[in-house]
Amino acid sequence: MNVILLSAILGVVMMFAGIATKKSANIRYTAIIGLIFLLLANCANSCGWFSLKIDTTNFLSFSNFSYLINSILIFSTLIYVLLSGKAIEQVGVNVAEYFALIFFVLCGTFILSSYDNLLMLFLGVEIMTIPLFILTGADKRNLKSNEASLKYFLMGAFSTGIMLMGIALVYGISGSFAVDQQVSMVATTGQMPSAGILLPIGLLFLFMAMAFKVSAAPFHFWTPDVYDGAPAVFTSFMATIVKAAGFVAFIKLFAFRQEQLGPSFKIIVPLVIVATLLVGNITAVFQQSVKRMLAYSSIAQAGFMLFALYSTNDLAREGIVLYAIAYSLATIGIFAVLVKMKDYTFDGFNGLAKQQPLVALATTICLLSLAGIPLTAGFFAKYFMLAAAIKSGASFALVIVAVLFAAVSVYYYFRVIQAMYFKSGEAQIEQVDGALKVGLLTITALILLLGVYPSLVTQWLYF
Repeated sequence: MNVILLSAILGVVMMFAGIATKKSANIRYTAIIGLIFLLLANCANSCGWFSLKIDTTNFLSFSNFSYLINSILIFSTLIYVLLSGKAIEQVGVNVAEYFALIFFVLCGTFILSSYDNLLMLFLGVEIMTIPLFILTGADKRNLKSNEASLKYFLMGAFSTGIMLMGIALVYGISGSFAVDQQVSMVATTGQMPSAGILLPIGLLFLFMAMAFKVSAAPFHFWTPDVYDGAPAVFTSFMATIVKAAGFVAFIKLFAFRQEQLGPSFKIIVPLVIVATLLVGNITAVFQQSVKRMLAYSSIAQAGFMLFALYSTNDLAREGIVLYAIAYSLATIGIFAVLVKMKDYTFDGFNGLAKQQPLVALATTICLLSLAGIPLTAGFFAKYFMLAAAIKSGASFALVIVAVLFAAVSVYYYFRVIQAMYFKSGEAQIEQVDGALKVGLLTITALILLLGVYPSLVTQWLYF
């Protein structure tokens, strides 16, 4: 509960920071201090050292899983601001408002990691997404940014309507908003409500709405245009912290509802997984822009994260935690470099290794992690997902399909590596300062460390 309230308060503080000082660097430092304070508050809450005494029964529930996810989200955001904070300042004049919106987004993600009620799910989703509509259109001088913001808003409103319809149907049948509430019996007759068909329909609507939020096919169509049109620095935030929180909410919702959907759930989810992997990977192969390729890549990564929805065992929980940190670190690192590039095409990376060898090395490690190459955190993230699916009795054909698509992803990730190391040219990149290089080295070290010792993260689930 600490981080939910503190993130909202810090969002308001950032708004007033814009009035107190006009220096964007001071605003950035204030945001960094706020994130560190937020991380410490979450750690204190998880250890039981200090917790606000507020009764959240039937609304929010906190566990090692939610505390760990919150820590990952805050830590990833801290890394994001440290690496890309200067790029946020360059988007426009409303620097304080940008950081305030980021804190409000975090408030929504914290609700999604610990909600215990469908109403809190709705509030968390809306608190998280509404600021994103604004951040997407932050570059007001860019027509693509304006178009992306409008498209995101319209599609987001549409998915919200579907979610509300699903919540209404589930509540009408079960008589409760509780996430783990089974269908209630009629007290007088002891019989199941006669309109039982409405429950699967309501859950299907919820499934569709959450699939939209995490860019799962066939509800992915908004993602490439929004990610491509939004300022690259905010695309990094949407594709990592926001996506990870969306998946946690998705998994938490259907961990208790699979039986109510019946055997159809074990049919729908594999179809969505295969469709998401197919659309994301195959379309990414034909992209000429690295930024747009990463947008389709995020769809492909969502296909792997969906394995945690298919499985409800301990491996799935460990897998989604590891995937959240591994995917976030790698994508934040790549976008920190991409923001500095003047040309987002693959040719724009030609010869980068000769000009900036350290930057090229860090980018390579991040790309290898996204591809799932051994000795990187991304390898174990994918391994845990596939192992969880096998443990839950998934067909080996589904696992083999996922492995084949992972092999396809190697092609378009290595196109960037090939351009940096094996093609001649002069990469158009802005000046890279020492702070960015240190940040990239830190991300690289963490990716390699988790690629050897993934238990450094997963063990915290069991304390």
